[in-house]
Amino acid sequence: MKVLLVNKFLYPKGGAETYVIKLGQYLQKKGNEVQYFGLENEKNTLKNDWNLYAKEYDLSKNNIKSIFNVLKLIYSREAKKKISKLLKLFNPDLIILNNIEYHLTPSIILAIGKYKEKNKKAKLFYVAHDYQLICPSHGLFDSEVNICEKCLNGDYWNCYRTKCLKGSRLKSLIGTIDSIYWHKRNVYKYVDKIICPSEFLKKKLNTQEEFRNKTITIHNFTDNIKTKKYKKEDYIINFGYFCKDKGTETLLKVIKQLPDIQFVFAGYGPIEYEFKKYKNIKFVGFKSGEELIEIVSKAKLSIYPSEWYENCPFSVIESQMYGTPIIGSNMGGIPELINIGKTGEIFKAKNVDELKEVILKLWNNKELLDKYSKNCASIKFETLDSYWEKMFNLYERN
Repeated sequence: MKVLLVNKFLYPKGGAETYVIKLGQYLQKKGNEVQYFGLENEKNTLKNDWNLYAKEYDLSKNNIKSIFNVLKLIYSREAKKKISKLLKLFNPDLIILNNIEYHLTPSIILAIGKYKEKNKKAKLFYVAHDYQLICPSHGLFDSEVNICEKCLNGDYWNCYRTKCLKGSRLKSLIGTIDSIYWHKRNVYKYVDKIICPSEFLKKKLNTQEEFRNKTITIHNFTDNIKTKKYKKEDYIINFGYFCKDKGTETLLKVIKQLPDIQFVFAGYGPIEYEFKKYKNIKFVGFKSGEELIEIVSKAKLSIYPSEWYENCPFSVIESQMYGTPIIGSNMGGIPELINIGKTGEIFKAKNVDELKEVILKLWNNKELLDKYSKNCASIKFETLDSYWEKMFNLYERN
């Protein structure tokens, strides 16, 4: 099978890039022919045989003041032309879109639509890594990171009115025009299926009729990692990115009230400078691979206190995979990933008292905590094998 994976960045950068890299490697190991399309960059590790890429666009403040440059953020003739050539040369059976906005732009979907008209068996899948299809700011929150669903009714001017994109009137205008234009063009009619990594995201997309019959939920896949057993140690871990929308500020308020409990923070983010103010916080920086597995496995508890509509966070999955019970906020797709009352607990986001209560409930009950830890081994998450089987079945049915 020939598969074209499309993502604006073709090197390790974030969640979408990790997804593309791992899926591509898996498909190649299974004997499929895989090519990639995205932006031209010297850091690229994913490539295509014809060196066809779109030029990376400068998104600096001065550059987007030009109306001509702004239009290129919304519609890229170059990206459309390059992917048209690639489609003709590669002739893929399946095209999988990931993050394409403001660089590749949905203009490439028009090229794919023309390709599909000539190649009736070809299919186009769109993996929704965020809420971009229904929210110009991509996160269903405003510039102050407060939950916002004003655009769900299709009135994307709300983004401009409230300056949702980083508090910038100009950036919010670009996001607003981008959403209005592509929905009016009905470009997503060419998409056969939209893969949603959470049932929560699927329900949000289904608020708009154009997506209702295209969405399907498949949780993010995990690696088949066999790790050695680690003895639990007396600390609670929070790992990932530290910022306001991830709930770091709320967690710090709780930690201040629990001076006798040790907390370990592994990762990075704009709030990390605060950690040195707390005697019961050990900040170990960014960790990955076996080093991260060990530090998460040894923790008695893991906390994921996010305050925005998370999709399918790997931190929640990985904590349980490594035998560490999780306390997560009730936001987005987080509750779907936790076997509540067996492998973890849920608390109301931003609620300091409730989070503190749940922490103490588990921390002070060794028998219950041990039981939760053992239960983690019974959770079955998506593997690359099961994930691709579901995606391939979708391809064959459509």
